[in-house]
Amino acid sequence: MRSAPFRLYFFGQIASASGTFVQATALGWLVLQLTGSPASLGLVLAAGGLPPLLFGPWGGVLADRVDLRRLLIATQTVNGILAALLWLAAVAGSAGVPLVIAVTLASGFVQIVDSPARQSFVAQLVPPADLASAASVNGVVMNSARVVGPALAGVLIAAVGTTPCFAVNAFSYLAVIGALVALRPLAPPATARTPHAGIRAALGYARARQQLWLPLTMMALVGLFAFNFPVILPVLADSTFHGNGGTYGLLSTALSVGSVAGSLAVGFVRHPRRIYLVATALAFGISLTLTATAPTLTTACVALIATGFAAFSFVTLASTALQLHADPGYRGRIMALWVFVYLGTTPIGSTFSGWIVSSSGPRTALLVGAAACLAAATLAARVHTPPHPDAPVNDQPAE
Repeated sequence: MRSAPFRLYFFGQIASASGTFVQATALGWLVLQLTGSPASLGLVLAAGGLPPLLFGPWGGVLADRVDLRRLLIATQTVNGILAALLWLAAVAGSAGVPLVIAVTLASGFVQIVDSPARQSFVAQLVPPADLASAASVNGVVMNSARVVGPALAGVLIAAVGTTPCFAVNAFSYLAVIGALVALRPLAPPATARTPHAGIRAALGYARARQQLWLPLTMMALVGLFAFNFPVILPVLADSTFHGNGGTYGLLSTALSVGSVAGSLAVGFVRHPRRIYLVATALAFGISLTLTATAPTLTTACVALIATGFAAFSFVTLASTALQLHADPGYRGRIMALWVFVYLGTTPIGSTFSGWIVSSSGPRTALLVGAAACLAAATLAARVHTPPHPDAPVNDQPAE
């Protein structure tokens, strides 16, 4: 936070990301009310993950080739326009499922380049020695938004409905766009203009380094089965605990409180080690099990706090490891692979979880996610990550 460009970007992102989660919470509730079907909710939310699933890695090629600040101004502007369109449609009473799918799908295409660009951009805002801390604090941005966004959405949904939530998101983009226009990066962009600037080169680069492929593999497994909260929590609130939009907001906020705490805790870790990935994946699985077996709303909220802490400690550690171990010329493409396994699994995972929730209930879906986390922890425990020959010795994760 000593870096003025990073501070400006941080506060702009807080506002924008909070608006994003206000809208995401409202969308989940709106679709569930329109369709009454958890499976339909899973299919609708899956639309946003289709573009990253099909084209995600190619977004990193663009992020490695262009000025990231200008790219982010463009992507955030498009996202703001999409939110405004959804808001205007809701005011007119025409915000049905087809429009929600269209906006979600369009946002997914923007996300292909926006997500790797945002994560890579952090390296241009701080001195190299502060990159690990900056990556952790950047995770706090999204996880703080997971607290503010669902909490505000829960209040708005209970008081006036979902429509104002879309307006909040549309106006929130002005903050981050203003910050991006005003700031000047400390470091110039590390563009990749060599013959090795494609996805195949990035895949070979990641495959040769355990410090890269292990976090990516773990996230693919966990993301597919465990990170489907937008599908599970609305049904948990509605069917299991017989609540309303406020109940859904409460569950989402509990998850988000833990996620902020987890990201902040990771900020004290100077370097992500393999044993930390094992521990957080294991804790994620255990806390999901506790959530699945919670008998009351209160105990479910407590378990979700623990779930958020473990889940986003794992996510922040894994993404930080990738940023630290990726060469600057490959960083955009490596983070695009991260987006691919983190968000690109959404179409499959959301559809799968929606089917489980419809057939066996949200508690069963949570237990399936817990099993995936335990499998990821077992994988990491059995894989060694020796130093690769072209990295500094003091930059290796200790065993």
